[in-house]
Amino acid sequence: MPSLLISSLELRVSDLARSVDFYVGKLGFVAARPAGKSATTAALATSAGAAPLLFLTEDRHAPAAPRDAAGLFHAALLFPDRARLGRWLRCAADGKVRFEGFSDHGVSEAIYLADPDGNGLEFYVDRPSERWPRHGSELAMTTAPLDTDALLAAGEVLNDASEPLLQGAHWGHLHLRVTDLARSETFYRQRLGVEVTQASYPGARFLAADGYHHHLGLNTWGHPRQPQPAGALGLVRATFARAGEATPSEQRDPDGIALQMTPLNAPG
Repeated sequence: MPSLLISSLELRVSDLARSVDFYVGKLGFVAARPAGKSATTAALATSAGAAPLLFLTEDRHAPAAPRDAAGLFHAALLFPDRARLGRWLRCAADGKVRFEGFSDHGVSEAIYLADPDGNGLEFYVDRPSERWPRHGSELAMTTAPLDTDALLAAGEVLNDASEPLLQGAHWGHLHLRVTDLARSETFYRQRLGVEVTQASYPGARFLAADGYHHHLGLNTWGHPRQPQPAGALGLVRATFARAGEATPSEQRDPDGIALQMTPLNAPG
């Protein structure tokens, strides 16, 4: 049983209707609350009856975060298998989703995009752990071109149009921009109980529990110089469920990014 899960994320958006249209109409999320319950919030899940894993809160007056601020780099949705990611890619391409990149990281195959407010997203699938590249005791994740033709071909075996596009997907990792790698690494190791899995990637650290490649990515790409500003568009909070947590609690990391901790198996 895992000891750490990313149970949900909350994003502050500038136009809720536009964001819901993107996440539901373009990406395949489903509304987890009856329409019309709130004019400024939405809860989204990957399938009907599943627990919400994405909360959107509208603030039409919220400023965009400065380019040199810490905050969300991307939130990564992990698919249960390659066929389902390939099927999603075909549907997203047919729906004119604008992709920002396609990468083979050795441990995974990843597709990158952003929502209407510029929040980064990664949709990905893992390779079997015995095939993960290593250099000595450290993982050796790399960035190479993704074979999208092979991924699309893998999706052709699925022909059940009634299955939700995101069935079985969940948050696999969270990647943050930070102002000080060493300081943030120390904080998250202590707070989440994770360990560094790769420190050789320039300007980045990757940390995980349970032998995973990473539950958390940290980077200083672009040289962030200031904490995440309160009230700006972007990540409001990330909720982690962790074994050993006695009661829910909330705190901020060294760059002002809000974390909610809950006991594992408790609602997030």
